[in-house]
Amino acid sequence: MALMTIRQVSTSFDVSARTLRYYEEIGLLWSIRPDDYAYRVYDEVAVERLRQILLLRRLRIPLKQIRDLLTRQEIGPVIELLQRRLSDIEAEARDLAGLRDILAVLIHHLRAYAARLRMQSKPEDGALLELFRAIATMDDTGDKANEEVPLMTPGKLTDVRIITLPPATVAVSHYIGDNPEGHASEPLDRFVTSERLWEQKPDLRHFGFNHPNPSEDNPVYGYEMWVTIPDDLEVPAPLEKKHFPGGLYAAHKIEFPNFGEWNDLMAWAHANPDYEPGLADDNGEQMYGLLEEHLNYVLRVQEGTGEDNMQLDLLFPVKRRK
Repeated sequence: MALMTIRQVSTSFDVSARTLRYYEEIGLLWSIRPDDYAYRVYDEVAVERLRQILLLRRLRIPLKQIRDLLTRQEIGPVIELLQRRLSDIEAEARDLAGLRDILAVLIHHLRAYAARLRMQSKPEDGALLELFRAIATMDDTGDKANEEVPLMTPGKLTDVRIITLPPATVAVSHYIGDNPEGHASEPLDRFVTSERLWEQKPDLRHFGFNHPNPSEDNPVYGYEMWVTIPDDLEVPAPLEKKHFPGGLYAAHKIEFPNFGEWNDLMAWAHANPDYEPGLADDNGEQMYGLLEEHLNYVLRVQEGTGEDNMQLDLLFPVKRRK
């Protein structure tokens, strides 16, 4: 029986080790630890299960529904769910077709407008504005549109914000090894709770990043977590105290564990006409300066909830294009 390490599975299927562990935590996937090997591995059955999970995720089926589907023996509920997804996708396709037709009409009218300008010695004031107003209320046949057309394209990021993170003093927890996020989180959460840090710093924020990143040569990786703290607050070992200089970032919100959307945010940063990547020159040792901000962190610590329904901001360092 062929076995694959977490690193091999992560690389082959473009899914993070953290996501794989989360799938195990919620009962979607499993791994084994052979007696003669220090790390967990996946057998052929688990790898095939992962293929099924990722296919259903591509169809935008929520994890809870995927878990139900893969544990059912009846085919009827599976067909019913997939039929609903097909109806949703067909509706999106109709919306996109409407956008395509409106763009074609707009281009046609703008070309005609440009040709008219070339023939005039003095353009008509406000003519272009009037043209856009007219197009906004027309469909592709020239009739008044009866529906509002959504402006979101599936698969493309439309919610990226440009934000400035201010400089901050942070308490740091760092762990390298199996499940580094969990091991880094435990002492930091205890510190935040024991200090009731939300009372001392109501605007506290929580960040994290791989440190080091996993590599082909070494599947073991680490994770570093920060919480912002008052400048004069002392932190107990094993935590450390650091200064974060802040910076400019492109931010995109995800539902845990959709870390594959890092690729979409990276593509956005490279293609954006106003901003370009401002990555740190660290050879990936600290994730090139990328950050993951845990939203509503204080609420999770106070309530002791897990990672279900957790939201994060993916933060990609950027700078103005010259």
